[in-house]
Amino acid sequence: MPRALPSLNALLAFEAAARLGSVSRAASELHVTHGAVSRHIRALEEDLRTSLFQRQGRGLVLTPAGQRLRDTSTAAFAQLRDTCDELRVGTAHAPFVLGCPVSLLARWMIPRLERLMEELPDLDLHLRPQETAFDESLGGLDAAIMAGEPPWPNGWRVYPLASERIGPVASPGFAKAHPFAGSRPQDIEEQTLLHTQSRPDAWGLWAESVGLPAKRLTLGQGYPHLYHMIEAAVAGRGLAIAPAQLVAGDLASGRLVAPWGFHDVRPQWVLATSARAADARVEPLAEWLKAAFAEQGS
Repeated sequence: MPRALPSLNALLAFEAAARLGSVSRAASELHVTHGAVSRHIRALEEDLRTSLFQRQGRGLVLTPAGQRLRDTSTAAFAQLRDTCDELRVGTAHAPFVLGCPVSLLARWMIPRLERLMEELPDLDLHLRPQETAFDESLGGLDAAIMAGEPPWPNGWRVYPLASERIGPVASPGFAKAHPFAGSRPQDIEEQTLLHTQSRPDAWGLWAESVGLPAKRLTLGQGYPHLYHMIEAAVAGRGLAIAPAQLVAGDLASGRLVAPWGFHDVRPQWVLATSARAADARVEPLAEWLKAAFAEQGS
């Protein structure tokens, strides 16, 4: 059985120090402290049972063993970097599968899809609607958009996109026919509230943001998805709770009104991807989504 390799971090620290001729420059390149690089090199020397550097004045000089390891490790890391670059290039031409909650997909993503494709023309985006919470593995997805809050799974890399702003909405006719129109948020306690089974905590989060005891709210008809609940509100079935981003068009067209506006709540919109994946397409997409969320009226 082949012997185990030394610590990869130790080999990286040694290779950088040997190539750059300085522990300080190696620490800067690797974004670690001077002490961390020195500790890794000492641990590597102990593991190999040989000296790799000798001090000469204020500098370091490689021993014959260090020169041999430098040549091998530099070549090996260069080959690894080249291979990873080739894989990234290959990934750039593969479909990018983005998971998206059904309601966000229908009411926010699809209306912006043509512009996204124009502004990120190299991204072969495949949208996958998600009706339930995303699992920790993000199985089958390159990334996922969602509303949530920390702590996030350890295996995720998370890109914040926007605060989630939610508020009560209703049809203009329903608002005129009920006494809450133009009143204080406290008067909502007298209403039976539409809600979704996918976000059962939404009314409680909003109540917390405006200083209302959530236990005083009365939930009425529940709907499988936010999309269904919003359409029920448009139809005059009651008062619904919705993210500002998903009802901006309805407010602008007059299909809905928001009597008390919208408030930031703890969850936030994020783009999540696997921390183990190195896909160069993720960051441009995250920047595009962040800018789109930030647009006035989005």
